[in-house]
Amino acid sequence: MFAVLKTGGKQYKVTSGDVLRVEKLNAAAGDQVQFNEILMVGSTVGAPLVADAGVQAEVIDQIKGEKTINFVKRRRKHSSARKKGHRQQLTLVRIGDILEKGAEKSGVKAAVSGAGLVVAQAILAGKGAPESKKAAAAAARASTPKADAPKKAAAPKKAAAPKKAVKAAAPEVEAETPNPGTKPANLLKEARDGKADDLKKISGVGPVLEKTLHENGVFHFDQVAAWTKDEIAYMDEQLSFKGRIERDDWLAQAAEFAKDA
Repeated sequence: MFAVLKTGGKQYKVTSGDVLRVEKLNAAAGDQVQFNEILMVGSTVGAPLVADAGVQAEVIDQIKGEKTINFVKRRRKHSSARKKGHRQQLTLVRIGDILEKGAEKSGVKAAVSGAGLVVAQAILAGKGAPESKKAAAAAARASTPKADAPKKAAAPKKAAAPKKAVKAAAPEVEAETPNPGTKPANLLKEARDGKADDLKKISGVGPVLEKTLHENGVFHFDQVAAWTKDEIAYMDEQLSFKGRIERDDWLAQAAEFAKDA
């Protein structure tokens, strides 16, 4: 008959007489121990454990596993490399009786994990757990009571300076800048006979500028040709294209187009 037991986080399928290496148990050589976490006995499957089942075993020896080497090298720190060896502590046992029932009343002590047993024994013996120099220094600092430093008297708060009265800002009145030049005397409210000249013929005048000229009362070429220097300055401000009338010589162009109109 076989059984599947669990110990040290691992599962083992065993039969009577098998010799196993399991994770360290808290037992000495020659002791009888009993594994009580049984997942399966024969055809009986636990859910997850089989009730009142157990596997008894004899401890042969406390041993260590094969040595493993851990080598760590950090790429970013080229000079940082660490090599560390490790041998896992194990217990060698020989499987004895496999109990389907009555394990709870067998009287054999349960197999208990012995991880950390060495440290626990050292603490009980008064030697203390093995520790590094940094840990020892930290423990010494923690055990030394700190003297309560006298608290500094809080400095009196300075009285807040009185806020200056905010003078009411006087509303600024924007001075109206007089429009330079003189408003042309020949501006019209509408085109003569309801038909305006095609002012887009003048160089530099497009549909938008023609519409602005109409809004300012300019509909015909002869109106543009008759402007004086002061009237040109006034229309420059209205059209927001200062200097364009003289630069493109609107007056000469308008005079030529007025002949054909």
